[in-house]
Amino acid sequence: MNIIAIVPARMGSSRFPGKPLADIHGTPMVGHVAKRTAMCKNLAATYIATCDQVIMDYAATAGIKAVMTADTHTRCTDRTAEALLKIEKELGITADIVVMVQGDEPMVTPGMIDASLVPLFEDLDLQVVNLMADLADGEEFEDPSEVKVVTDLRGNALYFSREPVPSRKKGASSVPMRKQVCIIPFRRDFLLKFNAMPESPLEIIESVDMLRILENGGTVRMAMISERTLSVDTPEDLRRVRELMLKDELRRLYA
Repeated sequence: MNIIAIVPARMGSSRFPGKPLADIHGTPMVGHVAKRTAMCKNLAATYIATCDQVIMDYAATAGIKAVMTADTHTRCTDRTAEALLKIEKELGITADIVVMVQGDEPMVTPGMIDASLVPLFEDLDLQVVNLMADLADGEEFEDPSEVKVVTDLRGNALYFSREPVPSRKKGASSVPMRKQVCIIPFRRDFLLKFNAMPESPLEIIESVDMLRILENGGTVRMAMISERTLSVDTPEDLRRVRELMLKDELRRLYA
């Protein structure tokens, strides 16, 4: 199978402008994401997709493949879909699966990429998978930067929210506190179909792309991981990630 990973990244984040090039132990954040993603042996190629020349310039100096995309995209999935078609033309292949790895996930591991792919290998009817992980504590559960997810008994997403769901206000001694981890493999044609759909009401309200699928009656399979991971949405997140990655062993393996 031809499996391509794409790391969408742009400098114009509203909450943390310039974060793709934020330094984490001598490497820009987007560099960590791309280099760690490329370690997955299931991938035919890994590319950064960006609308910013400064990120293209960094990728060139770091030996990371990258493609330039339009600066009008409002969703990472839009940028990923555009990049996919350019990458296929460049490589002369048609992808089977496209793994979108958000550019603010610097703690991604090759094993996490593998875990996201397993459900697609096992069930040919599945079109898209998301990773999920336990939130560390109640503070993270309340944090609107963390996208929470609840699932049915088969592991399919029921809802994504920036609010703390399920509710703890009815006296339950414990509730599953799980977050979306933005490593998202799509079957190639489904990504293009998804990209052609209009944004849906709940997607806009929550600012979570996957709700577009649920609102249109589709299935998003969630795959649980045990790794501790933290996305970077704010300067405080960056500080915490720097601490968590102090003794990270994958950093020593970067080419």
